Amino acid sequence: MIDGGQGEAVRVPQAGGTLVPVPGSGHPDAVLKSLLALSDVMSTGHHATVMAGVKQGDTVAVVGDGAVGLCAVLAARRLGADRVIALSRHADRQKIARDFGATDIIEARGEEANQAVLDLTGGIGADAALECVGTAQSIATAAAIARPGSVIGIVGVPHGQVPFTEAFFRNVGWRGGPAPARIYIPELLGDVLNGTIDPGRVFDYETDLDHIADAYRAMDERRAVKSLVRIGAL
Repeated sequence: MIDGGQGEAVRVPQAGGTLVPVPGSGHPDAVLKSLLALSDVMSTGHHATVMAGVKQGDTVAVVGDGAVGLCAVLAARRLGADRVIALSRHADRQKIARDFGATDIIEARGEEANQAVLDLTGGIGADAALECVGTAQSIATAAAIARPGSVIGIVGVPHGQVPFTEAFFRNVGWRGGPAPARIYIPELLGDVLNGTIDPGRVFDYETDLDHIADAYRAMDERRAVKSLVRIGAL
């Protein structure tokens, strides 16, 4: 049990293994948002980069411009990628992607998007493709833009068939799944506190418990990247 701040008791199952202490106190709101991002979207974007083996000097292509995809852009740059290609059709998300370190933006989809990535990479493809959506089209795009011999980091929950046949003949691998956020948080925490990364920027819509339906509607209609629900004063 922990104190909720106004005398309430909050039950946290398995708190000894799930909670991560944050050094210091009185952190500004922007930092608190980034700390919240570590519990989900930032760790998931980071997981995609780890699964794909992103390393210093790589060219990385990120499929998906939701909160996870944008955090994957940030994670790829954090791991030293020289070039990060973000596939995005929304101007507000493109801006965040660039602020997070994207060097190129591709607005096309399908075959046009595939060709655009190949054109940017001299016909070879990306050293790592990060699939952050899970639809049949996004999975197919990731498979098409990954260079031969590379690994696709897939963290979008698949909604369709993964095209293993196409990937097989180019020796492309697939790695991914649900992100083990608790493992990554200690590694990422210091970078949030010292201002190296600010994944909290993906929270661009705020509401309270009485308006959660509005928060989901805003994300569904692409009016929000990620919604934040405040319970009382922070």
